[in-house]
Amino acid sequence: RAPRRLEELARVEAVEVRVGRLGRVDEDEVERAARAPEVRAGVVHHDAHAGHDAHGAHVTSTGLSNNKLAMWLFLGSECLLFGGLISTYMLYRGRHGSGPGPSQLFDIPLTSVSSFVLLMSSLTMVLALASLQRGDHKNTRVWLVSTAALGMVFLGGQFYEFTSFVHEGLSLSTNLFGSTFFVLTGFDGAHVSVGVLILLSLAVV
Repeated sequence: RAPRRLEELARVEAVEVRVGRLGRVDEDEVERAARAPEVRAGVVHHDAHAGHDAHGAHVTSTGLSNNKLAMWLFLGSECLLFGGLISTYMLYRGRHGSGPGPSQLFDIPLTSVSSFVLLMSSLTMVLALASLQRGDHKNTRVWLVSTAALGMVFLGGQFYEFTSFVHEGLSLSTNLFGSTFFVLTGFDGAHVSVGVLILLSLAVV
C-alpha cells in the first residue's frame, strides 16, 4: 500500500505544480489525476465501507447499525409489554374480593432487598461491559458470573415470595389481584431466568 500511496501523493503534487505554473486550474489535468487507478481504488474502498459502523455492522438510513436498531426495538417492545402488565395490575390490585389482598401479603423489606439486588445486577453488567471494552477477559467473566449470581438471588427471593403467597391462599385463579400479580411477576421472573442463562453461557465461552 505504501508505494501506491506515494504514487498518489506524487500525482497530486504534480497537479499542484502544474496549477502553480499556469496560475490557474487545469481542469483536464485535475480530471486525469482524479481518474488515476489509485484514487479510484480509494474511492471504491471508502464506498464499500461507508455503510458500516466501527464494529462492521451495516448502517441503516437512521445512522444506527442493524444490530443496535434491533436492540432498541426489542427494548421498546419490552417497555410496552411491561407497561401494559403493570397498568393492568394497578387497575385490578384492589379487586381481591374475599381473598387475601396486597396489604395482607406484601413483605416490604423482602421486596426492597430483591429490588436492590436486581438493580445491583445492572451495575455489575456495566462493569462487565467496561472490562470487555478494555480487553480484560478475566474480569469480564467475573462480572458476568456476578451478574448471573445476583439474578439467581433475585429469583430465589421471588420463589420464596410465590410459595408464601400460595400458602396464604393466593393463586393465579383466586381473584383479579392474584391473576395480575402472578402474570406480571411471572413474566419478570422468566426474563431474569433467560438473562441468567445467557450470562452463564457468555461466561463459559
